[in-house]
Amino acid sequence: MHTRDLIQFLAELSENNNRAWFVMNKPRYDILRLEFLELVTKLIPVVGKFDPEVANCNPRKALFRINRDMRFSRDKSPYKTAFSAAITASGLKKPSQGGGPAYYFHVDANGVLLVAGGEYMPPPDRLKTIRQHVVADAAGFSKVLRNKRLKDTFGDLQDEGKLTRPPKGFDADTPHIEYIKMKSFIVWNETSLKDGIPADLGKELVAGFRDAFPLVAWLRQAK
Repeated sequence: MHTRDLIQFLAELSENNNRAWFVMNKPRYDILRLEFLELVTKLIPVVGKFDPEVANCNPRKALFRINRDMRFSRDKSPYKTAFSAAITASGLKKPSQGGGPAYYFHVDANGVLLVAGGEYMPPPDRLKTIRQHVVADAAGFSKVLRNKRLKDTFGDLQDEGKLTRPPKGFDADTPHIEYIKMKSFIVWNETSLKDGIPADLGKELVAGFRDAFPLVAWLRQAK
C-alpha cells in the first residue's frame, strides 16, 4: 500500500471536503481504496491463525465507507478523513449492529495510525452484558488486565466517556468497579506515520492485533 500517497490524499480531502473535489479526485481514491482492501484481505488469514473466529471475515465488509452519516451531525462535511477497517467474527463492523469485539485500525489525514482491539461504545444492552461479565468473571478479567503483551503494547483500557458514579445495578464496592464505569472495553495505541512508515505495515498491524487478542477473546465470552 502506498501509505504516503494515502496520507497526502486524506490531508487534501480534509482541506477540500466537498463533493466537487472528491469527484475530481475519484481516480486517486479508487486506487488507494483498492490498495487498502488488498491490505485487509491479506491481514485476515494471518490474524485468523491466532484467532480462527475471524478467519472468514469478508474483507469488503470490513472496510468502512468514506461517506459520513450527516443526518444527526452539525458537521456537514460529506467525507471521512480516514481509511478504516474492523475485522470481526460476525462480519459486522458497528457495535450498534451487534458486531461484537473487533480488531480495528485506521490511517487518518494527520498521518496517525491507530491500532485497536475490543468493543468501542457498544449499545446499552451489550454494555450491560459486558459489565455483568466483569462481575461474573472477575478473576478472568484480572488476568486479561495483567497480560504482559497487552499491557506493554496498549497500557490500560481506554476510559473515554467513563462514568463518575457506578452504573445502575452495581455497588461502589463491586470488584473492578472503575472498569465497570467505562462505556467502552477497548485498547488502542497511536503512532505517527510521518515519523516513519513501517517497512511492513501489515506485520505491524498483526502484531498489535495479536497483543489485543486476550481482551477480544474474553469479550466474546460475555453473553
